[in-house]
Amino acid sequence: MRYPVAPALPPRSSAGTNRRMSLRVPPSRTLSALNRIALFSVLLFPLLLMHAHGVAEVAIGVADVCFLAYSAIDEDWAWFRTPWLWVAGAWWGWLVICSVPVPALGLGEGGERSLIQALLTVRFLLLVAAMEHRVLRTPQAREWLFGLVAASAVWIGLNSLIQDVTGRNLIGWPRGPDGELTGPFGSPRAGPALARILFPSLLPPVAALLAEPGRRNTVYAYALLLLGLIVMVLTGQRMPLVLTVLGLVVVAFLMRRLRPAILAAALATGLILAASPVVAPDAYYRLVEKFSRQLEHFDVSPYGQLYARAWEVGRQNPITGMGFNGFGTGCPMPRYFRATFDGSETDGGGAKICWDHPHNFYLQALDDGGFVGLALFCATGLVWLIPLGRFLWRNPDPLRVGLFAATLIQLWPIQSTSAFTSMPIGGWFFLLLGWGMAEARFRAADDQPQSQPAVGPRSFRTR
Repeated sequence: MRYPVAPALPPRSSAGTNRRMSLRVPPSRTLSALNRIALFSVLLFPLLLMHAHGVAEVAIGVADVCFLAYSAIDEDWAWFRTPWLWVAGAWWGWLVICSVPVPALGLGEGGERSLIQALLTVRFLLLVAAMEHRVLRTPQAREWLFGLVAASAVWIGLNSLIQDVTGRNLIGWPRGPDGELTGPFGSPRAGPALARILFPSLLPPVAALLAEPGRRNTVYAYALLLLGLIVMVLTGQRMPLVLTVLGLVVVAFLMRRLRPAILAAALATGLILAASPVVAPDAYYRLVEKFSRQLEHFDVSPYGQLYARAWEVGRQNPITGMGFNGFGTGCPMPRYFRATFDGSETDGGGAKICWDHPHNFYLQALDDGGFVGLALFCATGLVWLIPLGRFLWRNPDPLRVGLFAATLIQLWPIQSTSAFTSMPIGGWFFLLLGWGMAEARFRAADDQPQSQPAVGPRSFRTR
């Protein structure tokens, strides 16, 4: 940032001028320290999302405060002009308005707690803006983040494989209640996290191996991709596997060179799934038998009951919803007890089916902010995907394709989900989103001739 040189003043006022000039010049050490602290917080994020969700919230707050302080000291607020931030800000602003407890206007039935949670939702938008505009400006910062996210994927996969063989992970925890692999966690959380970070972690090395001559490199690339899919199957979690398949379709569409590898890995995974009644009966039960039963009787399944209740809450509050956590507020109220979609349960399961969220982002947006909030949420998803996908058809950089696929499967409307901003999956989403925005913004500049050779993930670039 350039600063104007102050004009010469008479000698009698020179002392005051020097003081004013010293106040206008940003202290470079302070700015550097703020940026380092924010970067350190972001780089800690993968580890914290794995094993310390509460501390991850602190890391978000630290990164946001450092970013805002940097902007104030440097007098640089150009990031406010980012198009996606205006749309996402409109969605957040409407969510806050709907959460203000004004009973006379039918607003904020969740009370002060709902309003506070709505206000704090801005922390995620600030995190993405900080990563895009400041924290991940340098290739080295993004290389470090790549390494840490890839290490997280390896840690989840390694614990899952060991748990599949021995019955316990490296920490000593057993399988989940239905035989699911839990990875390095104490509950079945391996699948959702791995489905989000698998593609940004796998695609760069797979593409780099395929770009090198020699049959051995091709075999390694195919084996690496297949190993990732095998772990997803063995975890025994239905929705993460479905989303992984969707991500494979997106990658195959964008990366022509990887299509044979993806097809081969998909066929091999299908064969493994077919053999799973013998080689992995627990995974077969959850992925095939239980999943088929739930789809066959979806209307009266827990998901069908929740979706019917969420639709009724939104239908009766079409303009402003019920504020943040609108479904959790409205679900136990008898006035929302409508019949299931097939009409077999007249009260839709009553209050005993209730949960904090409706297990779908779009129904959650509807209950939180009415159809206005739903429209703004949909628009926000689109303005996130547009910059992430820009130029990928022409120049399908493997890392950017992986981040685009991870964002798309998170925003896919037909799925069962956690709450949109809940940890750890919400944290993974916003971390990958901010990283993807930074790659989209700065990758073109990185590709210009530099005085030093590229290292790390930049060496994975290939079409």
